[in-house]
Amino acid sequence: MARLLVLRAIGLGDLLTGVPALRALRRALPDHELVLAAPEPQRPLVELTGAVDTFLPTEELAPIAWSGAPPEIAVELHGNGPATKALLQALSPGRLVTFGGPDADGRHVEGPAWDTDEHERERWCRLVSWAFDCPADPDDVVLARPTEPPAVARAVVVHPGAAYPSRRWPAERFAVVARWLADQGHDVVITGSRDEVDLAEEVRRRADLPREAVLAGRTDLASLAALVADARLVVSGDTGTAHLASAYRTPSVLLFGPTPPRRWGPPRNGPHTVLWHGEDGYVGKPHATTPDPVLLSIGVREVVSAAEERLRAGSPPSSAQSA
Repeated sequence: MARLLVLRAIGLGDLLTGVPALRALRRALPDHELVLAAPEPQRPLVELTGAVDTFLPTEELAPIAWSGAPPEIAVELHGNGPATKALLQALSPGRLVTFGGPDADGRHVEGPAWDTDEHERERWCRLVSWAFDCPADPDDVVLARPTEPPAVARAVVVHPGAAYPSRRWPAERFAVVARWLADQGHDVVITGSRDEVDLAEEVRRRADLPREAVLAGRTDLASLAALVADARLVVSGDTGTAHLASAYRTPSVLLFGPTPPRRWGPPRNGPHTVLWHGEDGYVGKPHATTPDPVLLSIGVREVVSAAEERLRAGSPPSSAQSA
């Protein structure tokens, strides 16, 4: 069987925004074995996409541990830099699908033009449609539901962390929101990575929640997906957890800054409230070491009001199926 290698070795949000393109590839090339190269922790979620035949663990910008004959086709759903092109060129694929631009040796690689301001889901769907003359729906994001039960049933998930400080709304503000949610009778849990346990504990202490409310550092991606799929509400910044809410059509309140939602926001037809105060054309510094001023301009009362409205509306029927 011919083999198709796809590279998407970045974070959780990157994986989830790449799902529509993966599914378009699956439909366009049904006679190929679709091999996805991605970080090992993402394996449980990759299995829920229904688009991938073989998972190949790799790390960002690391050589791909490919074996056997070169792939017939290699698709770069990773970025547009020479370094990522070089990772796939090193495997001598029969065809390389990527955005146009220079490779590591300064040679021009053919492909469509990169659009910096394009939405992440639309970008990769456009590449796949260009390469294989096939339709690709940027809103085709819904995952199958995990089979494991959630750690806390029908919880309200508060996720204060983010990859960079520029995207972290202050802990004291998250705590006020969490306290309000708990006062309304909801089971509030604080999620995060192992590196965000201290942040989650700070939010918990400020909100006067029980110790068991902190799930940060205690969930892998499979258990996080189960939690979000069953949740009443997710309150989060622009993070992978926000994209999980999109993947399960879980109501969410999403706080954006410095990157605008036109680049990374949820599907417009989902039960999601996006809070964004940036002017037209504004793009902050996503890797800055302090919270973006546009993000800081979002007030606690605004978040509470949005959460109240989403909870009042309730959870819509989900089209996700059990895995």
